Amino acid sequence: MEELTTQEAAVLAIIRDNPFAGQQEIATALGLARSTVAAHIVQLMQKGHILGRGYVMPTPTRAVCIGGAVLDRKYHARSALVRGTSNPVESGRSLGGVARNVAENLARLGTATTFVSIVGEDEGGRTLLSYMRDQGIDVSQVLTSAERSTAEYVAVLEPDGELALGIADMGIFDLFRPDHLDRIWPHLASASWVFSDCNPPAETLAALIEKRRDARFRLAIDAVSTAKAMRLPRDLSGIDLLFMNIDEANAILQREGREPVKDAKEAALALQAAGAREAIVTMGAKGIAVAGLEGARTFPAVRAKPVDMTGAGDAMIAGTLHRVISGDDTYTAARTGTLLGALTTESAASVHTELSERLLEANIHRLAD
Repeated sequence: MEELTTQEAAVLAIIRDNPFAGQQEIATALGLARSTVAAHIVQLMQKGHILGRGYVMPTPTRAVCIGGAVLDRKYHARSALVRGTSNPVESGRSLGGVARNVAENLARLGTATTFVSIVGEDEGGRTLLSYMRDQGIDVSQVLTSAERSTAEYVAVLEPDGELALGIADMGIFDLFRPDHLDRIWPHLASASWVFSDCNPPAETLAALIEKRRDARFRLAIDAVSTAKAMRLPRDLSGIDLLFMNIDEANAILQREGREPVKDAKEAALALQAAGAREAIVTMGAKGIAVAGLEGARTFPAVRAKPVDMTGAGDAMIAGTLHRVISGDDTYTAARTGTLLGALTTESAASVHTELSERLLEANIHRLAD
């Protein structure tokens, strides 16, 4: 990471004392030309110390979540589905998307969070943005597009809850191009952690990883699915923390799966060997494997009485990142992540509606069960 020069540090000190200081005022105070001060301010923006006009100062610890924002619709059949005719169902609508869910979880836990995605200029997009604003999430950097509609996932369920048909319209994410990263760079550069799912195109993910190499923030990525995991580059250098389930990890590593716990541990180490600084591989009810800076360890899943599994993996990611941002090592943070995942399965919502730091603390004893 490029350090501040003496003059840049002096300019920043004045701005911290008086965010409304003009360029000429700063120049006079430091005995510099105004053009020199202007150049230093541009550098301070590029390095993430200020966020642009008005010299808005970034929150000391802040997360940025990049990726999917989706309208989820579920249609639960009341009786066995019959093709070619109308079927009575019970319907419901919720908000989804891995990055969106992670962002909401983080905000509910008290982490200052910015969400970056792309939505349509439609009712669905407006609903998503309005809801997230109400949760205290900064959505100022979300793109809107008239070319495509807001992403949508429709699940048609059998009476027993099994998925009969899933329909996904995710084409809008193809419009999230690398140049948008350039436009929002001060927001990324000033973050403590940036999290991205693999909904953006491969070119955008590659650009984000490349930009991280010269930035202050640390980068976490989640594969989302086996197919989307293939959007990641073969060289995973630049990724500080990589989340995958065992199937996604084996797919990207081109290896055959074996006994789950041993296999997840080996896969996490292999992802680390491929360039990721640390990696977490999940095994569903069998727990997780963490390849950290002190080797690979496995942890069991937290016992739960599940109501709905939707969003559990996203909650695990958010719980882990929240604790890492708070100063925990990755092993300890991942254990908190498993707890939040378990709590989420006990809620009917994809993000636990009562989630807070206090809820986590009240259930921390379950990690010892």
